[in-house]
This record gives sequence, C-alpha cells and structure tokens, in this order.
Amino acid sequence: MHLKSLSLINYKSFESADFVMDEKINCFVGNNGVGKTNVLDAIYHLAFAKSYFNPITLQNIHHDAEFFVINGKFEKDEKEENVVVSAKRGNKRVAKRNGKIYDKISDHIGLLPLVIISPADRDLIIEGSDTRRRFLDGVISLENNQYLTRLIKYNKLLQQRNALLKYFAANRKFDGDALAVYDEQMLQLGNYIHKIRVEFLTTFTPIFKDFYAQISRKTDEIVEIYYKSDFNDGDPAAVFKAAQQKDLQVQYSTVGIHKDDLLFSLDKHAVKKFGSQGQQKSFLTALKLAQFEFIKSKSGTVPILLLDDIFDKLDEDRVSQLIAMVNDEQFGQLFISDTNRDRTEAVIKNVNQSYKMFEL
Repeated sequence: MHLKSLSLINYKSFESADFVMDEKINCFVGNNGVGKTNVLDAIYHLAFAKSYFNPITLQNIHHDAEFFVINGKFEKDEKEENVVVSAKRGNKRVAKRNGKIYDKISDHIGLLPLVIISPADRDLIIEGSDTRRRFLDGVISLENNQYLTRLIKYNKLLQQRNALLKYFAANRKFDGDALAVYDEQMLQLGNYIHKIRVEFLTTFTPIFKDFYAQISRKTDEIVEIYYKSDFNDGDPAAVFKAAQQKDLQVQYSTVGIHKDDLLFSLDKHAVKKFGSQGQQKSFLTALKLAQFEFIKSKSGTVPILLLDDIFDKLDEDRVSQLIAMVNDEQFGQLFISDTNRDRTEAVIKNVNQSYKMFEL
C-alpha cells in the first residue's frame, strides 16, 4: 500500500497544496513553521479521519476559511482507493471512500494502516493513563473492528452510568436495579476488552523489547510493559460492587477497564522518573516500531510510516540505522519531516531506494 497523491484545501497552514508522492521515501524539509508536520498530519487524517496533533476538527481549518478538504489517492492490493476527509464550520466532519460517505467513521479505521513517530509521543510517558489507553486501543482497533465497536459501546454506557450517579446525588435517591442494568452490560463488555488487551500485550511486548534492543544497542537493559487493570485480579462483579458506595459519593465510575493503564519500566524503575532523555526516546520509538510490526503481521498490509521531526527523537547515527531498515522488506512507504535538507538527504542516499525531496 502507498499514497500516490495528496491534495489540501484550507487545511491548517495550507490554503492549497498538491503533492505527487514517491512510492518509497518522501522528505518534507524547511524551517520551523512552514507546514512540514501539517503535511504528515494530513496523511494521518486520511487514515484515521482525525488529526494526530489536534483532535478538535474545526481548529484544523485554515484561518478564517469555512471548510477544509484533504484528498488522497492510495494504491492498495492493486486497486486505487480515493479517500476524502472534510469539515465545514457548523457541520460534522465527513469521510468518504471512493465517493461514498461513511455512515460511521469508525468503519473507516483499519482501511489504511499507518504509524506515526513524533516528538509529541512523549505524552505517552509523561501524561495520564488515558493517553496510554488511547495508544493501546488505537493499535488493537486497527486490526479488530469488533473490539472498537465494543469499546465505543462501553464508553457510551460509562457516560450514561455517570449521568445516573449524578442524578442520584441531585435528587437524593438511589435505584439499585437501574444501576445494575449498566453494571451488567459494562461487565460483559469490560471482560471482553480486558481479555483482548491481555492477549495483545502478550504478543506485542516481545516485539517491543526486540526493537528497543536494536535502537538502544544495549542488550543488558531490561524494559517491561505492565498492564494495570481492576480486572486483573478477583471477580470483576465484586470489584464493581465494592466500589458502589464510593461511586455514589464522587458521582462517577471509579473502577472498570476505563481506568486501565500501561506502566513502562526500565531496569525495574519507572521510565518517566528514572529514564534518561535518550532512554525515553528509544523507548518511545521502540513502542511505535512494535506497533508497526504488529499491525503488519495482523493485517497483512505494510503500514505507511510517518517520521515527524525524527532527528529530534534520535541522533543521526540511530536515524541512519532506522532508515537503513528500508532496504529490506520490513518497511513500505516512508514520510519524513526535518529542518535540515542536507542532513536528511545524506541519510536517505545511504539506502538503495527511490525518494523525493519537497522543500516547503
């Protein structure tokens, strides 16, 4: 699979722009603020129908324009896929595949497998558990639409249960039967989601460890991903029951798979607190490359890989090592952004692949 062409109208910093892509490597170079990352984000937008950097759709419209349109032509399985994502002020975003509008945008997820590596990934380490859950759910959902469907349903039930808890508090009344209706459904969905997450991490973690060893070039460092969940130990129904009084007091659901987290460790210490900047960068890059490998193995399609400001994440030697992987069958189409054309081109020329340089 590869992106053949990209057209932007009123998207972020671009009033209008058109790009014809190389099948293998595409580099966007220029000073900060010229829109390099915005091009990569537009490609991400076509795969997920949302921005990687700003999930508020209207804020991706160029200045005072009324709408934006992103149009991409892909080749996948020897067929052309034309994907358009657009948004207009006062309206919902629209995603179209080959001229047909999706009834549910979630149906689009997985058509165009894609992985982005960006300095913004540091949020996976420094931010709260919701950021890591989004990463976990995003990887699984790309190859398991049933998981995504059940996750969406669980989150809707969670909102309704929280609203019911607030209703109880506001009206000073309690209806155990009404609460039990939500608990029963959330337990059923939660058990399935928990099971899939456990199975995923059993497969994913060894891949991650292997990539970390390659990138860091240190085989003596022990990295781990621990899955923290209320459903790990004991009976989930008992967990819900035990938390009921606290839920009523704080007026929201305090336990469940919506509280799950991933704990990142290096030599049995938290990466967030004890990992050096270089170790954190290697950890994050290994996470994303493991995501790439997992998606490829499950979908049978080589994902597109976006490397945003990659020299900010890794030194030039490690970038060269990463780009060199393009020489085998491991990677497909790459998009790279950087401020230094000469540096980028020097690295790219070391691999025997076609490439294009776009100077913005």
